[in-house]
Formats: sequence, C-alpha cells, structure tokens
Amino acid sequence: MKYNLSEINEVIRNRRSLMPEEYSTRKVHKEIVQNILTNATWAPSHGLTQPWRFKVFMEDGLKQLSEVLPAMYKDFAPAEKFSEKKYDRFRDRPLKTSVIIAVSMKRDPNGLVPEIEEIEAVACAVQNMYLTCTAYGLGGFWSSPGFIYTDKMRDFLGLDPADKCLGLFYMGYPSGDWPRSHRKPLEYVAEWVTE
Repeated sequence: MKYNLSEINEVIRNRRSLMPEEYSTRKVHKEIVQNILTNATWAPSHGLTQPWRFKVFMEDGLKQLSEVLPAMYKDFAPAEKFSEKKYDRFRDRPLKTSVIIAVSMKRDPNGLVPEIEEIEAVACAVQNMYLTCTAYGLGGFWSSPGFIYTDKMRDFLGLDPADKCLGLFYMGYPSGDWPRSHRKPLEYVAEWVTE
C-alpha cells in the first residue's frame, strides 16, 4: 500500500462542519491557509479547467464582510421572511472566525465543459479544504445562503458575469472537543450490480 490507509480513513471520517460560534479566539496563520488552498487546487476537474477561485478574508477584511453580508441578506430577503436573528448572525459570524474564504467558480471561457461539471470540481476542491482543515485540527464550515448566488455578490467579489460564488468557507480552531457524528451503514446507500 502506498499510503497509510488507516490515517486517511481517520481524516475522512473525522471531517466535520464546525460553525463560527464553535471557534476559539486562536488565529489561523496565513501559511496554513495557503497549504489548505494549495491542496484545494489538486481536486479533479473536467478538461483540467481548474475552475476554483478563492478570495481570502482575514484580519480587517473580516470587518468588511461583517458589514457587507448583513446588508446583502437584508436586500435579498423578502420583508415577510426577513429574520433579525439571521441578520445578526451574518453581521457577527465574520468577527467570530479567523478566516473566511469566498469560494467561486470561474466558468470555462470556451464553454466546452458543462457548468455543472465546473461546480462539481469546485465542490471537490472544498472537500480537499475540509480534509486539510481536519488534519490541522481546524473547524471548517461551508455556508451558502441564497444571496451568495446574486449579481451583488458576484460584483462584490469582482467576478465575471459567467462566474458564480458558490459559498463562504469559514475556518477556525474549535473551542471545545472535536464533535462526533455518524453515517448510515453502506447497505442503506449502495446497490451492487453483479450480473
């Protein structure tokens, strides 16, 4: 065996989504973020288009998001569905985290690769981010509120019209114990065809 499979299994099976409310005040260093994003770029992509794009918010950049995100939510949410609690969460979460990465998809300019395949490639990149966070003992959380897909968000991030923001990835050190989880047994989700 080329790699230690038991360690790989452990990293995959211990991956968790930890929300910013579960983070400590310990800061994530830029070098760690760089390694996480480098691993993200090793995800598979159809036609090797490498459609992932990342905009990293740290330090004072988080204050900028603390102003922009609640305003975008307020503009996006219909009056009857507006929630003050959600508004406050969009304002407060950037200040509770060490790093937020806007994860976007850069559309293949030739249009040879279907958009869904570009989105799938970015999702694979995010999984690589999650797994690398787990290896570092970092919590990660991929958030995709409805306004993420709007023209306002695309303009804020400086994306081209064919590109899309696919979410915000929050990172931080957990304030408590690593959470446990479970999955359905394989027999509930896999069907074997042998004939």
